[in-house]
Amino acid sequence: MDLLLWGIFPYIVVTIFIGGLIYRYQKDQFGWTTKSSEFLEKKRLRIGSLLFHWGILFVFGGHVLGLIIPVQLYNALGVTEHMYHIIAISFGMPAGIAAFLGIVLLCYRRLSVKRIKATSSTSDWVSLFFIILAIATGLIATSFNVDSNGFDYRTTIAPWLRGLFIFNVQPELMASVPIWFKIHIYSTFALYVVWPFTRLVHAFSFPVRYLKRSYVIYKRRIPSKSVKESSY
Repeated sequence: MDLLLWGIFPYIVVTIFIGGLIYRYQKDQFGWTTKSSEFLEKKRLRIGSLLFHWGILFVFGGHVLGLIIPVQLYNALGVTEHMYHIIAISFGMPAGIAAFLGIVLLCYRRLSVKRIKATSSTSDWVSLFFIILAIATGLIATSFNVDSNGFDYRTTIAPWLRGLFIFNVQPELMASVPIWFKIHIYSTFALYVVWPFTRLVHAFSFPVRYLKRSYVIYKRRIPSKSVKESSY
């Protein structure tokens, strides 16, 4: 069972994620969009979007620092487990809370504004649900790990995750992982599975062509002299 959950299923998720993105790009490029509803309501969108996007950027950065960078590098730099834990909690929790508040506000906006609710699709609700689930379970797992003597995921989850990238499957590393961390991981897996089939694909859209595009110059149209004279 551990091999299935932590050695096989992650690759199934990655296959669906990458394959789904390729299929969506090939078959539905016109649907590859954020489906912006700014013209329907701006104030709550601006606040919620800023909270969510800035929060999620810091959360992502924290995950990279904690899961991708080996603990040996921190030890070599003189960063103790206690120091790392304090830094992770001090920056990770506020970022997670900001992202959670932002997505909840965006969800409330979609429910409370009739015009936006009427134009919302099933995929919109699915993406919102799984984003909230992933962030909420992450906050719960972190709240149980506030104590400086708590669980150190850098020696278990981190090497397990890095091993998947080089096909070095080590499901035994996940045996001692607390349940809330496991729930958070699978909540994230579920988000990755639905990602290619929702508006979340816009996260991989980069306006690269705009860097080479010629400037668009707007000039005020001034009536010619003959037009002015003919008007008198």
